[in-house]
Order: sequence, then structure tokens, then C-alpha cells
Amino acid sequence: MTTRPPVLFLVHRIPWPPNKGDKVRSFNILRHLARRHRVFLACFVDQPEDWQHVERLDQWCAGVYAERLDPLTARLTSLRGLLGGEALSLPYYRSGRLRQWVQNTVRREGIVQAVVFSGPMAQYTDIPELDSVVVDFCDVDSAKWIQYAARRAGPMAWVYRREGERLLAFERRAAQRATAALFVTEAEAQIFRRAAPEAANRVKVMQNGVDAEYFSPSPDLPMPWPAAGPVLAFTGAMDYWPNVDAVRWFAQEVLPALRAHHPGLRFFVVGMNPTAAVRELAGADLVVTGAVPDVRPYLAHADVVVAPLRVARGIQNKVLEAMAMGRAVVVSADSAVGLAGEPGQAYVSAGTAAEFVAAVDRLLADPALRAKIGVAARRTVESHYSWAAHLGVLDALLDARPASAAPAAGALP
Repeated sequence: MTTRPPVLFLVHRIPWPPNKGDKVRSFNILRHLARRHRVFLACFVDQPEDWQHVERLDQWCAGVYAERLDPLTARLTSLRGLLGGEALSLPYYRSGRLRQWVQNTVRREGIVQAVVFSGPMAQYTDIPELDSVVVDFCDVDSAKWIQYAARRAGPMAWVYRREGERLLAFERRAAQRATAALFVTEAEAQIFRRAAPEAANRVKVMQNGVDAEYFSPSPDLPMPWPAAGPVLAFTGAMDYWPNVDAVRWFAQEVLPALRAHHPGLRFFVVGMNPTAAVRELAGADLVVTGAVPDVRPYLAHADVVVAPLRVARGIQNKVLEAMAMGRAVVVSADSAVGLAGEPGQAYVSAGTAAEFVAAVDRLLADPALRAKIGVAARRTVESHYSWAAHLGVLDALLDARPASAAPAAGALP
């Protein structure tokens, strides 16, 4: 009987439960790796309620190290980056205890391969024994910080711009050392190839997927709100700044016109940890739910799902989940880049506030069109967004282990 080879998996946030975008992707990677490898997982736990889930990881892992990360303390610690000239994201996720566990585990278990989820976790892979490191950047985070800076003024604009510049420098070093650097769409991959031409030959695409059996159209899901006028829904972790920005912009720039056109219209913002900026939007026709045990009823019974993200790029899990459930989705133009299916047929793309108003108006006025788009959306997910198909990219990379792509000596950062 052949023993499954060991692999190190480094994740910036515990990958269970898969109840937000990054955890959906990291959990599916974990589950996929566990089919062919003995997985040794190191991660941070940044929400107290997630500690109860650490033992659950044993069913996929041969070894687990989970370390508490207090966001407030980590933010204060990250300020060391200002003194050291590095990206603040690096000291935020830096731990001597986690580094020691990684080094000891790699040497004890004879691990030579690592998969890294989220760029800052690559700082733990400067170990001579590792001859193959795959870094899943997902999106070009440095570019997002630059986008944040463009939407801010004063000192915070400077901080965000600096973070983008310093983080890009780290991302370039990490990608150049890695066997492969993965991104969620070809558009993101192209952005990084232009920013890091020296690592262009290592840049690959591994798209997101969706569990189309779990997220499937079902008339049996309970109605989560009282029957009344039409309902729009947005889903996502509501302490994630791009989600906060999207909801605030939609509430301020789009919703007033829709209310005038559709009396009784309600907008449900569904997701954990809503910030004060999100909670203060709540009113009679804008409901902020906070965490819910199951997001599917909110998707199943929404007339239209909206994803007006202005900063986050790449294929959004929230969009794929709504499409898998056969819903008509209006998605921002940036988030639609790389999304399979024809715009206007499998989903609707909108850029400006006026375009969002027009798109939602049209869908609310035409139930047959909503149904038609929902059917096409479901077929698109079934055809293009299988996790198993996309995660095969990892298998090919880990099986190949080309010596020429082994990480160079030296420490990160």
C-alpha cells in the first residue's frame, strides 16, 4: 500500500466552516489535498466562535496547528511594518510560534511540498527542506490596496498606497521563489504578470468553484421574511471592506431610485459581523441580518441578487452561489470580468448607478426574464464551476515538482 505523501498547507484563517469567500476556497483546497496527501495544516483563528471547529479539521488533516489571532492586537503589531519598511500585512500575520511549528513539522515529517493560501503566509516557507511551494494569491491584493487609496483622502490614502506598494514588492519576491503563483481569474493573472514580469512564467489560473449540489434551486427552503413587496439580496462577510463599500454605495446611490419605482421594495444585507457603517444603514426597507445559519433561503426567495462590488475583483463566490441557485444576479462590471456565461443571459453586468437601477428595474418588471436568466445561470455553474475540475491545477503542480522552479535560498521578506 502506497503511503500518501505529506504536504504543508498554510492558511491565514481557519478554513472551517466555509461561511465566507476566502474560507470557501481554502476549505475546498484542503478537502481536495486530503484525497491524495497527508495534510499538515497551520492557520490562524481570528473569531472566538471558530475555536469550536478546530477539532473538525482532524478528518482532513494529519496534523493541525491553530493559533489565536486577535484582530485588534494584530493591527497594533502590524504598525511595526512602518518602522521596518515592509507591508503591514506581514507583521499582522507573523508568529514565532507558528514558524517554529512549521519548521519542526517539515523536518519531522519529511515534507518537501507546501501550498500557501493568501500571500502573507508565504513568509513561512523560507525553509531549505521545501523544494516546491505553490502560493494561491487568489487576487492581486496589492492592487486592491491601491484601489482603496483612490477612494480615500488624507493620511489613510497614504497608508493604503504605501501598503499596496510594499505588498507588491513582497508578492513579487514570493512569486519568484515559488513553483507557481495562482490567481482566481486570467484578468488577475494578467495584472500580476504586468506588475511582476520576472515571475510571469510561474503565474497560473485556478478559478473558484461552487458546490452545485448544496447550492441548488429548491422550493422547500423556508421563507426568511414576511411576504410583501419585491426583495433584493446581497450576501457576504460584512466586515470585509469591499462588501461594506458595495452595500453603502448601493444603499446611497441606487436604492433611492428603486424605491421610487417599486413601493414596498426591501433590501436584505445578509452576512456575519456587520460593521457600524453597515448597521447604521438599517431601516424599515433595508434589513441587516448579521450571521444566519443558512444563506440559501435568502438567495432562494430573493427576486434579484445584487453584487455591486466596486473594489474586489475576480470571480466572487457570492455570485456563483446565487447563480447555482438559479437566481438572476446583477453584478458589477469589474466582478464580471472572467465570469463564464453571456452577460444579459446568465447574469446581468452593470457599472454605474444608473445601469444598476435600469438592470434591477427590468428584472423586477419581468418575472419571465428573471426565470430565464436563472436557468442559464444554473447551467453556467454546472458547466464551468466544478471545484474538482479547477483544483486539478494543484494536482498537476504537485505531481510535477520541477527542480528548476524550486524556491531560491534566502528569507522572506
